[in-house]
Formats: sequence, structure tokens, C-alpha cells
Amino acid sequence: MRHGETAWNAEHRFQGQSDVPLSPRGAAQASALQRALGTMPFTHAYSSDLIRALETARAILAGRGLAIVTDPRLREFDFGQWEGLTWVEIVARWPQLEHRIPTQARLYEPIGGERFEHVIARVRAFLDDVRANAAVKCALIATHAGALHAAMEVLRPDGFDPLSMVFSTASITRIAMEGARARIISLNDVDHLHSSA
Repeated sequence: MRHGETAWNAEHRFQGQSDVPLSPRGAAQASALQRALGTMPFTHAYSSDLIRALETARAILAGRGLAIVTDPRLREFDFGQWEGLTWVEIVARWPQLEHRIPTQARLYEPIGGERFEHVIARVRAFLDDVRANAAVKCALIATHAGALHAAMEVLRPDGFDPLSMVFSTASITRIAMEGARARIISLNDVDHLHSSA
């Protein structure tokens, strides 16, 4: 799942690898995730080492006693000099980006940051390690939008275009691994955020 909301998410700021904690709304979203995933039989749990993802994973697993393995390969894009800025502020500083679409991660080349190909490489290495571990039956993975897009690029479930959507904060994406094939069970599910429970 993608982590809960932060103040920078609400302000549409590029967070990247800046370590921004969950906002009060994000903490409430993490609690909603816990209710939605309370019966999932997780055997393993992984999280980006950035606090917003780790806080989300901790909330989901509260009371379970399941250790969370943090892995920097699950971090968001490194946006370099873009971090902390809105797209309007980025374009004001780098006018050559004016005609780019702010959600097209494949085209990102932030100064001092990383390209999407690098995000794909590190997420691929993480997924390869998880798939090689026969003990992993059901894994919770708390991460970021950029890493989720990279995971979709790596797994290519059912021919899905990995950059065809925006992953919402605190959304759940369930993927079943069937040999070398990946099958989407749910994609960017946010129904739990609208539940009265």
C-alpha cells in the first residue's frame, strides 16, 4: 500500500526522500488501513525506511507482533532539488519543464535526483529478493507512489500500463504472484477510507 497522507501531500509538494511524517489525516488513514487489513494473514512485512511509510506499516500491524523489515529500496523517488516544491514552483525555477505533465514519472530528470530507471532497478532487486524467499506467503509492503509505479513496471500484471494512474494515499493494491505471472486482485483500493467503521 501507499503510505498515509502527509502535510506535503496535502500541499501537493514533491516529497521524494525527505522524511516527512504522517499528518493527523494520514494517521487516521493508517488506522483505516488497519481495519481493512486486520484479517490478512501476513507472514512478512516490509516498509520503506522513510517515516511516513513506516508509521503506516506500524499502525496496520499494531498488536500482531510481526517484525517490519525496513528497506531503503522501497523509498520514493529521489527528487533532488525538486523536493519540498510544488509543480508550479518547479516550473518557475526550471521553465523548460513547462510543457511536461507532472505525473509522468518516466520523464523525470530532477537535478540532483534520480531517473525512473533507477527506481525500477532498486524495486526490481527488492522484489526479486522477496520472491526468492520461499517462506513468504503473504507480504505487507508499505511504500510510495513512485515505488508502486516501479513495481508495476517490473511485474507487468496482466499487461497493465504502470503509469496509467495515480496511486492515492493509503490505497491498497493486492497482487497475486502465480509463478512468473502477476495478477491484480485490487488496484488503488480506497474503499476503506470511506467506510463509516
